[in-house]
Parts: sequence; structure tokens; C-alpha cells
Amino acid sequence: MKQKLTFREYVYVASMLFGLFFGAGNLIFPVHMGQLAGSNTWSAIIGFLVTGVGLPLLAVASLGVSRSNGLYDLASKVSKPYSMFFTCALYLTSGPFFAIPRCATTSFTVGLEQILPQGHARLYLFLFTLVFFLLALLFSLYPGNILTWVGKILNPCFLVFLGILVIVAILNPSASISSVSPTGDYATQPFFAGFLDGYNTMDILAGLAFGIIVVRVIQGLGVEDSDAVAINTVKAGVFGCLLMGVIYLAVTVIGTQSRGLFEVSENGGIALAQISQHYLGGVGLFILAATVTLACLKTAVGLITSCSETFFDLFPGVMSYRSWAFLFTGISFLFSNLGLSSIIAYSVPVLMFLYPLAISLIFLALFDRFWGHDRVVYTWVTVLTLVGAFYDFVRSLPAWLLTTCHLDGILKVLKETLPLAKLGLFWLCPAAIGFIIGLTIHFLRGKKTA
Repeated sequence: MKQKLTFREYVYVASMLFGLFFGAGNLIFPVHMGQLAGSNTWSAIIGFLVTGVGLPLLAVASLGVSRSNGLYDLASKVSKPYSMFFTCALYLTSGPFFAIPRCATTSFTVGLEQILPQGHARLYLFLFTLVFFLLALLFSLYPGNILTWVGKILNPCFLVFLGILVIVAILNPSASISSVSPTGDYATQPFFAGFLDGYNTMDILAGLAFGIIVVRVIQGLGVEDSDAVAINTVKAGVFGCLLMGVIYLAVTVIGTQSRGLFEVSENGGIALAQISQHYLGGVGLFILAATVTLACLKTAVGLITSCSETFFDLFPGVMSYRSWAFLFTGISFLFSNLGLSSIIAYSVPVLMFLYPLAISLIFLALFDRFWGHDRVVYTWVTVLTLVGAFYDFVRSLPAWLLTTCHLDGILKVLKETLPLAKLGLFWLCPAAIGFIIGLTIHFLRGKKTA
């Protein structure tokens, strides 16, 4: 039985992993983080890499180790109802409610918004997203070979352009990193601020949603043993994730250095456009607009396709695949017209809720052999993680909503008293308690049986 991939196969899987993970958020959030982190950029990058690179890789590996046939199967280790809830929530978040609309608005914000005449931005956004999603729907209904062709041509071109921008910007810095003052949480706790900012890439959710594709590819290359699949997934993933890590590092640095030219931008899309226009002029901005739009279009097509297939399988007989594709495209179009900053703002509470559940599920799946895959451990950890995740969800709601509901006062008290709450990681405490309770019940049950 084959135990490891060849070098060429490693490169193939690594390239595919990079293509799956690297989307709109992978550019706009690091550059914005660099502007905010200032002289604390290095600590912030380390935290960002944990959630933006390390944990997504473990998400893919967890599907291989647990021999799960996709996210629904993996989450079923908790319970079937929970699996249905979590699978739907994760795919809707990484699909029509957040990630797909963000693809369209990022394309517009980074490129066309900077080129078009001032004024009537809402109208331009509406027209752009209308064309964007008509094309996305067309390719989703009749994908053919277009995704393969675009992927092979687009990714190298995009990386070449990005490489030129990064090299020019780094060689001609407008400010040294040490001279830029950090702001907000990046001034007091840069590592944890970067850790939480990594949530915005949604790559852990993508790893759970699409990791089964990677696992099946490795199995298709002849590696079938679950441990070997996990090891080969990690090895191949290191190549792809190293590339992502290098890009994150470079883009964050040019974001920090841009503070010598610009104030902190409203979002990373605006910052990237400003930096491109400054160093490469109008031509560079036009090329950036074209490459980002094509990259995001490809990502949107993949997300529409995967979400439609998932809901078609979860709810057989309700609607056809084509009907799901029409529905998700329409929802994405509506949300995209809220604008990039609005999408980022209302996605944060949802991500703060889903990420703890995703992280706990990943680690349970990686190590559940040590407690015999006992469902009781999964249940206790998940139930108590839900409590912590719900607190993080409420805490991340818009300030005006918290004030209206008279929750800001109590949340301020809880933030000061709950362990790790100031760091945004309170959920780790109830998760750990659930793990201890679950293990205790498991081993006590084992002794009684013996």
C-alpha cells in the first residue's frame, strides 16, 4: 500500500490547497492589520498565521484522520441534529451570506471603484455586482473547463503582479515599521488581536467545508491508510501554507509601511487600492482590478457550486441543484450591495460564534482515538463551547444594538470578570471544562464496564 506522495504529487496537492484557501479575504485583512498593528506588526502576524494558516491545515487533516466523509459526517460525532445545524450554518457563512458577497464587493472596492468617476458609487456597485453574479451563475450552471483554464492562467498572473507590487513597495517604504504607532487592541495585545483577525479569512470554515476534496485527491493518488492520508495532507499543505504565509507577511508589511502615506483605511480593499495606485499608477490599478475580479469570480463560482451541491444532498427532493444555485446567487447579490465594510462588520459576530465550534471539533477529531471516539466527550465539549461562543457572538454585536438592548453594561462587567474574556478567548474555559467532564464520564464508564 502506498504510504507517501511523490514530490510532483505534493506540489499538485499544495497548489490545489492554495487555490482553495486563497480568496478575497486573504489579501484585504492582512494589509489592514498591518496598518493597525504598526510597530507591533510581528506579534500580530504570528497570531494571524495561527488562525489563518495553521488551523485551516489542521481542519483538512482532521477529516483525513477521522475518516469522515465530509463535514456533516464529522459533526455527526456530536449528534445528527447538531450536525445539520452546524453544516448549514458553516456553508451559509462561507457561502451566500458572507464569503460570496465579499468576493464581489472586494473586486469592486479594490479595482473599479478607484477607476470610475466619483459619485454614484451605489449605482456602480449595483451594476458591477449584477454582471459579476450573472457570470458566476452562468459558470456555476455550466462550469465545463472554464474554472480549470482560469485557475491555471489566473493564479500565476495574479502572483506575478502581487510580487511586483510587494517588491516595489518594500524596496521603497514610506515609513519604517518601528515608527508607526499601533492602534486599538493591536497596541495592548497584538498577538491575540491578530489571532482573532485571522477569523476573517474564514479559512478554518473553508478547511472543514472543502477539506474532503483534498483528502479524496490524496486517496485517489493511492494513499488510503488514514494516518498516511493525514501525514501526506500536512506535508503537502505545508508547501501551500508556506506560500500563503509568505504572502500574508509581505502584504502585512506593505500595509504597515503605507502609514507613511495614508491614514488607516476603512477596510483592506481600499488600502490595497491606494498602495497599488501610489506605486504603479493607473495601469497597475487596472491590472489589479482585473486580476482580483477574475480571482474572486472563480472563488464565487466554486462556493456557489459547493453550497448548492451540499444543500441538494442535505435536503433531497426539496429543490434541484440549479434552483439552489439560483437562490444562493440571488442572496449573494443582495448582500453584496451592502458594501464591503458592512459585510465585514456584520460577519464578525457570526465568525466569533462559529470559530470556537469549528476549532473544538477539529481538535476532538484529531485526538479522539485516545478516548475511543466516545460521543460523550464530543457532546460535553460542544455544549459548553456553545455557551462560550454565544457570549463571544453577543459581545461582537454592533455597539448601537448592544446599547439598544441594554447589554453593554453587563457585557463590560463580564469582560472584566470572565477568564480570557479580555482576549476574546473566553470560550476556551468552558471548552476545557467540557473536555474534563467528558473524559471523566468516559473513564468512569469504562471502569464500571470492566
